[in-house]
Amino acid sequence: MSQRLSTYTLQLLLYGVLATPLVLFAVYAFSERWFFPALVPQEWTASPFARLLSDRRTLQGLGESLSIAAAASLLSLAISFPAARTLGLRAFRGRQAAWLAFFVPTVVPPLAIGMGLNIFFLQIGLAGSMLGVTLAHLVPTLPYTIFTLSSVFARYDENYEHQALALGANPVQIFFRITLRLVFPGLVVAGLFAFLISWSQYLLTLLIGGGRVLTLPMLLFSSVSGGNPASIAALSLLFVTPPVLVIAATARYLGQHGAAVQEQY
Repeated sequence: MSQRLSTYTLQLLLYGVLATPLVLFAVYAFSERWFFPALVPQEWTASPFARLLSDRRTLQGLGESLSIAAAASLLSLAISFPAARTLGLRAFRGRQAAWLAFFVPTVVPPLAIGMGLNIFFLQIGLAGSMLGVTLAHLVPTLPYTIFTLSSVFARYDENYEHQALALGANPVQIFFRITLRLVFPGLVVAGLFAFLISWSQYLLTLLIGGGRVLTLPMLLFSSVSGGNPASIAALSLLFVTPPVLVIAATARYLGQHGAAVQEQY
């Protein structure tokens, strides 16, 4: 009984730590004139949030952030899939060197990567474009998608593919009916990591976008210098909402998938 109570207490503390910033954002975003030492705001209103949603720049930033994060996630999955399959299933000379090469972007300072990409993209005409920013976001997202998918393929049984091939299935059928179905939960998790990393990118977006690509992190950093708590909180609340929804949808899918697998066995 005491162990269960301790577990519930720790879970409650964890949920409280995670929820407190969101609660504060919501209170500031839907209130006005909240000054110390008042415990609650003097006036509740939705006008700060309404002004935010009616701002053209905010809607543009939200749309471009969603577009870039979604595109970077899909590209990361497409590029990392064959690399992760090879690293997870095959033992070959130079495998450790390949791992090191893939994870170099996680230890190199982002400013150095961003400046190098900026010079290169200026030469090929991709600087200041959404395509250039999306490609730049692949640098921090690819290591995580490769690592996640390679862990999935490390437990993958290729005999299912061999059996399907022996029964007359062609490579396309094997990929969609066997491989993709077996690794799809791993793809969901890898896509989640890629989305969250791309969604929160500020420095690469600033360097590659050159001020012409407007995302929510760009707006959030600029609004902080304004010093308006209500506007900052409303924009912060809008910034964290899509990741929370994506995480909730992913957790729901993984929970349903796990329950379905348990029912099969």
